[in-house]
Amino acid sequence: MKKTIFIVGAGKGLGNAIGRKFGANDFRVVLMARNAENLNAYEQEFKAEGIEVYTKIADAADDSVMSKALNEVVAEYGTPDVFAYNVGVTLPDPMQDGGISTSVLRERYQVDVVGAYNCIRQIATEDFAKKNGSILVTGGGLAMYPSAEYLPLSMDKAALRAMVGALHPVMKEKGIFLGILTVCNVIAAGSSCAPDILAEKYWQQYSERKDWEIICQ
Repeated sequence: MKKTIFIVGAGKGLGNAIGRKFGANDFRVVLMARNAENLNAYEQEFKAEGIEVYTKIADAADDSVMSKALNEVVAEYGTPDVFAYNVGVTLPDPMQDGGISTSVLRERYQVDVVGAYNCIRQIATEDFAKKNGSILVTGGGLAMYPSAEYLPLSMDKAALRAMVGALHPVMKEKGIFLGILTVCNVIAAGSSCAPDILAEKYWQQYSERKDWEIICQ
């Protein structure tokens, strides 16, 4: 029976590269993102490459909407073997007089951290544990090398990294692997952290189930 991966944060960069890597290894791929038009285009691309793919509209900024979408894909495609959270607001936030507003900090934290926690809590079921499921999260080098220009993202990636590090042993006791891929360079073709390179590291972390954190410099 084919294994299944759910990817929250499908996109032309890393999200779809992860899907292609796992799809090439005979996984069913469920791509989840906010934009229906983009998802339809991704679905056609994956099908043309011979990958079994499905899509679902979902928004990590809203816990109830995200939870509903997860419930629906589990009901339709079953408990996944792998769950990937590849969501983050990566825009710079140049400091203005008075600093960045607290409302912006809250909005970004919801997407970057709370959304991940909400998904992890919902996915880490007994059925997922019985399948020795893996939860993989995309982190960032700003967790270790913060920047004032990217203040919300620096704060959020640090919190995300801390959360994964803290929960890794808890999940391990249940038979679930929880890991983070910390990306310390731009995600672009030609970079040391190009999407295909990162997708390989996602596969490595899934296959080895060893280190809770892999760092791409």
